[in-house]
Amino acid sequence: MSDPVENHDVVDVIRAKRDRGELSDSQIDWVVDAYTRGVVADEQMSSLAMAILLNGMTRPEIARWTTAMIDSGERMDFASLSRPTADKHSTGGVGDKITLPLAPLVAVFGVAVPQLSGRGLGHTGGTLDKLEAIPGWQANLTNDAMLAQLEDVGAVICAAGAGLAPADKKLYALRDVTGTVEAIPLIASSIMSKKIAEGTGSLVLDVKVGSGAFMKTREDATELARTMVDLGTDAGVNTVALITDMSVPLGLTAGNGLEVRESLEVLAGGGPQDVVELTVAIADEMTRAAGREVGPEELRAALADGRAMDVWRRMISAQGGDPDAPLPTAAATETISADTDGHLEHVDAFAVGLAAWRLGAGRARKEDPVQAAAGVELHVRPGEPVRRGDPLMTLHTDTPGRFARALKALDGAWRISDTPPTTRSVVLDRITSGG
Repeated sequence: MSDPVENHDVVDVIRAKRDRGELSDSQIDWVVDAYTRGVVADEQMSSLAMAILLNGMTRPEIARWTTAMIDSGERMDFASLSRPTADKHSTGGVGDKITLPLAPLVAVFGVAVPQLSGRGLGHTGGTLDKLEAIPGWQANLTNDAMLAQLEDVGAVICAAGAGLAPADKKLYALRDVTGTVEAIPLIASSIMSKKIAEGTGSLVLDVKVGSGAFMKTREDATELARTMVDLGTDAGVNTVALITDMSVPLGLTAGNGLEVRESLEVLAGGGPQDVVELTVAIADEMTRAAGREVGPEELRAALADGRAMDVWRRMISAQGGDPDAPLPTAAATETISADTDGHLEHVDAFAVGLAAWRLGAGRARKEDPVQAAAGVELHVRPGEPVRRGDPLMTLHTDTPGRFARALKALDGAWRISDTPPTTRSVVLDRITSGG
C-alpha cells in the first residue's frame, strides 16, 4: 500500500513563518493535523514553534490555529443543563488557590461551573494536586458524570479528558522542552482551544503578571489577555480577562494541603484579604457573564453565611472526597524569623514558589509525585508590621533534607523597611473585546 499523499510539505510551512509570512488556513489545518497524526516530526514542529515565537502570528492565524487544535478532538456540550455555564482560567501563579472557593461560590447563584483543571509544573501549583490532598477525592470523571454533577451540585473541578484538544497536549509537551513556551500565540491557542472545546457559555480569564507569573511585564500580560479575549469572542464565547498581580504570593500559603486549608478559611467567611478580593472579583464577572446580577456584596454574604461552603462539601463528596477528613500535615517544619523591626515591604512570589517546589509541593516532570503537605506558610503579609524574632514564614516538608535548597531559594526574597509600603489592589486591569 502506498503512503497517503499529503496536502503540504512541512518544510514549506516552516520557511513561510521563518520568513515572516502569514500561514494560510490550509497550511495551518494541515500542519496541526499532520503533527497529531505523527506525519510531522517533533523536530519539524519545534522549528515551526520557534519561528512563531520569533515572528508572531496575525489574529486570523491564531484563530485558525486554535480551531485546528479544537478539531483534533471532541467538543463537549452543556446545552442539556438547566442552568447557564461559566468557567474561569488562570495562567498560573504562586498560592493561586482561587478556583477552590470560586467554583462553589458561583454555583450558589444558579450558574454551573465546569472547571477543567491541570496539575502543577515547576514553581506554579496545580489545582488537581491541591484537591488530591483531600482523602478520597478523584480528579478523573467521565463526561456523563461531569454533566450529572453540574446539574445536581452546580460545580465540578476535574481533569480534562484525553479527547479534548489532543493536538494541544502533544504540542504543549514539545514546547516545554524546546524553549518555545513563551510564544504568546501558542499560549493563547493552547488555553483557548481547551476552553472553547469544553463548551462553556462564558469565560473569565485571570492573566497574572509579576515575578511569580508566566508573564513578567504588564505589556506581555495585556497582549496575552487581548489575544485570548479575541479568540473567545470570535468563537462565540462571552469572554473577559482580568490582569492580576503575582509579584507577591496570593494569600499566606503555597503548597497543596496548605492551600486547601486556606481555601476552607475563605469558604468559612475568613481568609486573607487578597484571596477574598480576587475570588469575589472573578465570581462577579462570571455571574454577570452568565446573566445573573448578583454583585460583590451578595457574593461576600454567600461566603460568610455558609452557602458556598455547603456547595463545596457536596462537590467534594460527589467526587469521592471526605470534606470532614483532616488534611495532611508535614513530618518536618522549619521557621524563618525576622532579623529586624519594621514593616514587611515585599515577598518575592517566584522565590516562594521555588521554595515550595523544592520542599516537595511541585514537580519538575509531569510524572513526578508531589507531597500533599509540603509548602511555604507565610505569617506576615507585605505592609504589615513585624518585630525582630517574629516568625516570617514556616517551611513544611516530609523530607527534611530538602530544607537547605528551599532556604537557598528564599535568600534575599523579602525586604523589611522602616515605613509601610503603599498597597494596591490585586486586580490591575480588565480587558474586554474591543477595549
